[in-house]
Amino acid sequence: MASSSSINSICLSLDNESSKTLTTTTLSSFFAKPSLRLLQRRRSQSFHVSCNANEHDQNIKANIDRRNVLVGLGGLYSASNLAPLAFASPIPAPDLKSCSKATKTGSKDVVEYSCCPPTPKDLNNIPYYNLPPMSKLRKRPVAQDVTKEYIAKYQLATKRMKKLDKDDPRSFMQQANIHCAYCNGAYKFGDEVLQVHQSWLFFPFHRWYLYFYERILGKLIDDPTFALPYWNWDHPKGMRLPPMFDRETTPLYDARRNPHVRNGTIIDFASPRDEVITDVGQTVTNNLTLMYRSMITNAACPLQFFGARYVLGNNDSKGQGTIENIPHTPVHIWAGTVRNTDLGGGKLSLGEDMGNFYSAALDPVFYCHHANVDRMWKVWKGLGGKRRDIIDPDWLNSEFFFYDENKNPYRVKVGDCLDTKKMGYDYAPAAIPWINCRPTRKGREGKVDVTNIKPANKVFPIANLNKAISFSINRPSTSRSQKDKDEKEEVLIFKGLKYDTSKYIRFDVFLNEEEDVNTDELDKVEFAGSYVNLPHVHAHNNKMDSDISGSYMRFLK
Repeated sequence: MASSSSINSICLSLDNESSKTLTTTTLSSFFAKPSLRLLQRRRSQSFHVSCNANEHDQNIKANIDRRNVLVGLGGLYSASNLAPLAFASPIPAPDLKSCSKATKTGSKDVVEYSCCPPTPKDLNNIPYYNLPPMSKLRKRPVAQDVTKEYIAKYQLATKRMKKLDKDDPRSFMQQANIHCAYCNGAYKFGDEVLQVHQSWLFFPFHRWYLYFYERILGKLIDDPTFALPYWNWDHPKGMRLPPMFDRETTPLYDARRNPHVRNGTIIDFASPRDEVITDVGQTVTNNLTLMYRSMITNAACPLQFFGARYVLGNNDSKGQGTIENIPHTPVHIWAGTVRNTDLGGGKLSLGEDMGNFYSAALDPVFYCHHANVDRMWKVWKGLGGKRRDIIDPDWLNSEFFFYDENKNPYRVKVGDCLDTKKMGYDYAPAAIPWINCRPTRKGREGKVDVTNIKPANKVFPIANLNKAISFSINRPSTSRSQKDKDEKEEVLIFKGLKYDTSKYIRFDVFLNEEEDVNTDELDKVEFAGSYVNLPHVHAHNNKMDSDISGSYMRFLK
């Protein structure tokens, strides 16, 4: 095991805040973290795929059986994605007449929950939204750096929103219901359940969502320049709950949070645990390493970052993008109540508020959290290379429905939210220390003996991932030219894994490691990535299983 000094030196000499020495002791466990160990047996030409285009109909540069899975063009594709899309079309704005009861996930019994929006007077003539002219950009501040004056203004706006009539589409409850309706099965197209998570709709939906929420807050305090704060959990000083949300009796406080998040407790992206973290140094290092993985290593192409393609009539491919996976989901789980704890009245917690899709937006910190998720979109595009917005018309023309600050109903398109400045807002600058946190140290010396390791086709399918699983795979040649590396990405796909989407799921993947690998140290080249699930509905007819076809984990070049 590496010494604490080697652990902490990887990426702590980055700026004044992160260069401070962090103590390292022992890290306790939250729950068992099953691991998948993959070992290289021999070279092959599989898994080399093009990353030069965003559109689904370009030439695939891969020698992979189309009957199995196809990878390429900036992300992940099943065979059905490449078939003619005669019956597929962009996701339209939901038909409000079809809105029905949503489903609370995570309980033994199906529990229905009403979160449909107020019905517009003229359902058949809802106009498209045009971005209004602006005289000054709204500047979203770092949540940890806001002034007392800003906090007072934010509290006042939230208080007034909470006091609005329950049927006012701008009220706090109605705004929270937006997330529930889009994420817990209230909207359907025929038998197909609309779900904005685990697909390329994740980023644009939440951007529009926060856009209108922010404008409503500004309207309520007569300040068109008011901007939401962003919780910069991607920086060491932001890896704690922002203090303004931890003040009881204020409008920004939510009693249905895990009490463990209070008093400056640091978050652990790798395992959103309940126990006190004593190994702060390793936790910060792991968090920064995971940020590097999610923003750079595993997100070199658009669909790796945004998530899988999702169109009406062809919803066979589901897969979350890298940021939605980590750290977005661990932050939700960390802030929500401990599952099965007593909420009073005989009700047991399903992870409320933040830890379940139906209730997540009932916590004011939700919007601060997602402001930083949105910021990651902007930062990612600024990293260069192939990191750019998707140009597929099926993405650009997908639509959502929202009410504006004047209670007017509108339809909006993805293609109109690609530029934050055109939308009238920007982000206050902040350091991104994770950019220098590429893992460089090895967890072990020498090669792993693969003699007794079974190939993947002899290990899968597996019925239960409740312990570490080891298997070998065929890997592409490691002797690649720089041109080849620039043009093609090497992607590892898990296809056909099914799990109960109503439960928290997490597993790690390590490459060329021994069975006794230390899964608490992620700042190693052998760590490929993790998969995390937040309870939700995502399937036809509320089926509680999902294909992990979006667990984008890439071999390091």
